[in-house]
Amino acid sequence: MFEDRMTAGLQLAVQLAELPMTDPVVLALPRGGVPVALPVAQKLQAPLDLILIRKIGMPSNPELAAGALAEGSNPIFNGALLQAAGLKPEDFALQVAQAREENAARRARYLQGHPPVALEGRTAVVVDDGIATGATFMAAHFWLKERKPADVILAVPVAPPEAVDELRRLVDTLVCLLSPSEFWAVGAHYRDFTQTSDAEVTAALAAAPQAGAGKERTWH
Repeated sequence: MFEDRMTAGLQLAVQLAELPMTDPVVLALPRGGVPVALPVAQKLQAPLDLILIRKIGMPSNPELAAGALAEGSNPIFNGALLQAAGLKPEDFALQVAQAREENAARRARYLQGHPPVALEGRTAVVVDDGIATGATFMAAHFWLKERKPADVILAVPVAPPEAVDELRRLVDTLVCLLSPSEFWAVGAHYRDFTQTSDAEVTAALAAAPQAGAGKERTWH
């Protein structure tokens, strides 16, 4: 059980500081991943950027991810979940269009015209407040491949064992502090899981080290 997202981020930062990295960039999944990622970026003295992804929820349960859409990429769907529900990707056309619009709006709102931090040849440290199905990171995985980082570290406070096993194959290193066999929801593992506001995201980005803070540094 974590007190809140910031506390979870501080715990993640301690473990991540021990890992080898090349000129790291911390990439948060907003909004909930941002307060977790800020102490990580500060500990690593690395710039903090965002991977803008919108979850595509199941019609019967919007909180359950049927898939996800990363900014500038095609949507990724959980095929097994859709098959079990008798649905097809085409059934989510309206949600996909809405997700594209929201990603564009969030880039303007959070980053205010600042260009993305270049990832090629650098360690990408992807941080979220937790993983439920892994669908969001699957979309992030394809987004990352297009940007050619030297290596990818996925860091989360909590995730179910099956998601950890599945996602570990997609990254160079996976750090997960808590992986309970009985997993109900990410928020169940936080005492305070209040929704992160847009203002908190903007403030965290302003408080993080600026791009280039870790330039030319390799950790071993």
